[in-house]
Amino acid sequence: MSEDRAPALPGPDPAGGPAADLPPIRVKILIVDDDRRNLLAVSEILDEPGLDLVLAESGEDALRHTLRDDFALILLDVQMPRMDGYEVASLIRSRSRSSRVPILFLTAYNREEMHVFRGYSAGAVDYVFKPIQPLVLKSKVSVFVDLHRKTEEIKLKASAEKKLLLENLRVRGEKLEAERALRRRDAHQAAVLRGLPIALYTASHEGDHRRLRFTNESVERVSGFGAEAFADPGLWLSRLNPEDRDRVLDALRAVGRTGAATLEYRWRHADGSERHILDQVVANRGEEAAPGEVFGMWFDITERKEMELSLVHASKLEAVGRLTGGVAHDFNNMLSIVIGNLDLLQKSLVADEKAHQRVQNAIDGAQRCAELTSRLLAVSRRSPLQPAPLDLGSFMPGLVQLLRRTLGERIGVTLDLGDAPPAVSVDRSQLEAALINLAVNARDAMPEGGHLSIAVRRAGEADRAGRAADAVLISVADTGTGMPASVLARVFEPFFTTKAEGKGTGLGLSMVHGFLQQSGGHIDVESVPGQGTTFTMSLPILAEAGPGTPAAPDAAPPDEVSGEGRTVLVVEDDSEVRQVAKAALKTLGFHVEEAGNGDEAVAMLEENSDVALVLSDVNMPGTISGIELGRIVRQRWPNIGIVLASGYLKEGQDTECFVTLQKPYRTSELIEKLAGLVAPKAEAAIPA
Repeated sequence: MSEDRAPALPGPDPAGGPAADLPPIRVKILIVDDDRRNLLAVSEILDEPGLDLVLAESGEDALRHTLRDDFALILLDVQMPRMDGYEVASLIRSRSRSSRVPILFLTAYNREEMHVFRGYSAGAVDYVFKPIQPLVLKSKVSVFVDLHRKTEEIKLKASAEKKLLLENLRVRGEKLEAERALRRRDAHQAAVLRGLPIALYTASHEGDHRRLRFTNESVERVSGFGAEAFADPGLWLSRLNPEDRDRVLDALRAVGRTGAATLEYRWRHADGSERHILDQVVANRGEEAAPGEVFGMWFDITERKEMELSLVHASKLEAVGRLTGGVAHDFNNMLSIVIGNLDLLQKSLVADEKAHQRVQNAIDGAQRCAELTSRLLAVSRRSPLQPAPLDLGSFMPGLVQLLRRTLGERIGVTLDLGDAPPAVSVDRSQLEAALINLAVNARDAMPEGGHLSIAVRRAGEADRAGRAADAVLISVADTGTGMPASVLARVFEPFFTTKAEGKGTGLGLSMVHGFLQQSGGHIDVESVPGQGTTFTMSLPILAEAGPGTPAAPDAAPPDEVSGEGRTVLVVEDDSEVRQVAKAALKTLGFHVEEAGNGDEAVAMLEENSDVALVLSDVNMPGTISGIELGRIVRQRWPNIGIVLASGYLKEGQDTECFVTLQKPYRTSELIEKLAGLVAPKAEAAIPA
């Protein structure tokens, strides 16, 4: 090992200045080499105060470290078993967390321009050739360490400046609020305030009661009561929510000591509804002020609270989406293997009725697992939809007949289609599942029987708040027990249910909500305890569609699908799923080629464009996803049919223009999709 010693790597400015006020910045460096002697040698060279050196002996170990930690620099050996430095660098660059980390290649070979260019293409910023010169290595590393520290210093300084600015704004805001609250009654009655839903008052305390004297006319808009009604000192307290009472009264008693208070509480309006009130109070410090007198302002923040609840609901859906999205792909792949193999096994057991039934029972169980995953994906708006034009005038009567059989004789069901409703573009099966879910919930809310009314109409001007500008409304109303406000506020929350344990997952209404949002629609609910509940679904009208919209042509019957003389390319990164699809296609007479990712598939098509169909997974490793592969095939080989299979869709992925197959799928479902692409006659064209 060389005895040369380089200067210490740079750190925060020790002499003062902006950097001196910041905490010391430690720098992490990842060193990757399959030879432990090299790791020890490099770490000995770079061992300096303020540096945390992390050692990895393989590419896999390095990738695990980059998932857990943030590094200022990665020193990466090129020649390693199983996974070389180029592959590791490409994977590090493909991950958002580590995509910008500088990579410095260490190599004893490959000084040729071709290999050096490959390293730079893989993401390297520089090379250090072995045997390593300590001074050279330390000099190059010091540049990146210094850059990292300067960057972190800038971030810390920006954060500190932002905090200072926010604190300054907060102080200034409090000062302005205090100045406005201390203005006398004449200033409060300015014309601009008369037009706002703000009620200004002076008040005095009498025990736990407040005698409020409002100074503008907005009090009736906020509370429903005229200013004279508050001459009764007990009115305000009698309509204060009991759960908020002790907290609010304690804060009001402390105003004489603290000088001001900002309160939020629930207060019952004159119409019986509960409103959220923001009450800002400032003590009157004037010389003529009565003891305990305060100035105050009421502001109705009910709409803001409703928006906060909507944001909380959206964040919960996003959390469920992140949770289910990661699990769904692997879980649906495993179910595809199970269901696909059971399907193939079932065909060979036709003569053995008992074994055939046992296989069918196993398939049914696996399908129920798939349905649960599908519900979770629908909740989080990750479910692969297959929208198509749908005539509600012909769809709804058939669904109502199904509901009458499902709900039983004690539930009456009526349908009002009004004028001929326009067509919509929607996933038919998902819409059917949503309406059945609403109907079954309505049945549970009518244990003694009742009536379910379903109405379809075009939205009018009065209906369009929060909905599409041109929409069809489908309302489902029952005469059941209704829901209190506490339940109504959480009705679309994932996993929230009022049903007994084992009788509901809490995903039904969340699934309906997610499906409608994914379809560009909306759902509202109104409920009165003891009178019933009405859910109203809104769906955008199909553009340029009318009563005469032609229906999509029917696919060829499955028994007409023949793969004789045709080649199918199966693109799937999971080898077991790929083998199941391959076996199913071979039973139909197809010649099957296979690829493990999109890049490999494109390379195979370039060599052999006689492929008739491509069956591809949507989410795969590599630079080309299934959707991108489909676009490439349509552009370069328009005569090749495309079927995309997916267990879930990531945010922003759009498969509407492709034939899609949802994992896990039955062999019969695969045949059905192929039937629409493989014409029964050789001269028929395959749709682009």
